[in-house]
Amino acid sequence: MSPDSRPAPSACDETAAVLTSFDDGVGRLTLNNPRRKNAITLEMAAAIEEFCDRVTEDEKIGAVVVDAAGSYFCSGADTRILASASADPAAPQSVAQLSAVYRAFVRVGSLPVPTVGVVVGGAVGAGLNLALAVDLLITTPDAVLDSGFLARGIHPGGGHLTLLNRAVGRANTIALAACGESLTGEQAVERGLAYACAPTADIPAIVGGLTGPAARDPELTRRVMASVRLELGPPAVTWESAIEIERGTQMWSMARKGQNWSSRGPGRS
Repeated sequence: MSPDSRPAPSACDETAAVLTSFDDGVGRLTLNNPRRKNAITLEMAAAIEEFCDRVTEDEKIGAVVVDAAGSYFCSGADTRILASASADPAAPQSVAQLSAVYRAFVRVGSLPVPTVGVVVGGAVGAGLNLALAVDLLITTPDAVLDSGFLARGIHPGGGHLTLLNRAVGRANTIALAACGESLTGEQAVERGLAYACAPTADIPAIVGGLTGPAARDPELTRRVMASVRLELGPPAVTWESAIEIERGTQMWSMARKGQNWSSRGPGRS
């Protein structure tokens, strides 16, 4: 089935553990397990991957929003998965279940369009991994971002240390993961973990301001993001390499625009 022929989610899907919608070039993924602080189950992990498949295949999508129902973004992997894995950590099923959760987050972090995450309440453990997987994170001032693995007496997983280091550097990674520090939404912005911090009522306007332009020209947006992934890595490339990476795609965009320089987009007067 082609992306264009797939039915859009309807209101009857509102009981699903993950809600998805696609509107005006923006895909939205909403965790919908608020009674368990949106802890990620295997069902939810599978639904996240299905959403990512749709976004990857549908070239009319130019941006993605990741948020959650209720008052808390994500408390990590469902404790039933963790308890099962702890009973026999070496069992193939234990490895497969944890891998399924982390694989879903990797898919979010590898999407071909910019992703905007909204953290209300907090994100802890694997939930922080998901928050770190998005490109631009928006938080409320009182949100708490917590590594959480140390408090539970287990080693971080899912590339947690690398994700933290990519966002906040070595010293802050150690403070969060090895020393148990947590960050408020405001502190997350100060240290580079989040893009912006605002009251809940102001967040939709911020998200719309970021996703709107990206969604208006998804073909160009996807090419920009492909260059972002190639150039910024990690590891990042040299300036000289970046020039060569961008050259062909910039020439494509100029050819598409043609001589119509009275407008900001292709074919617009």
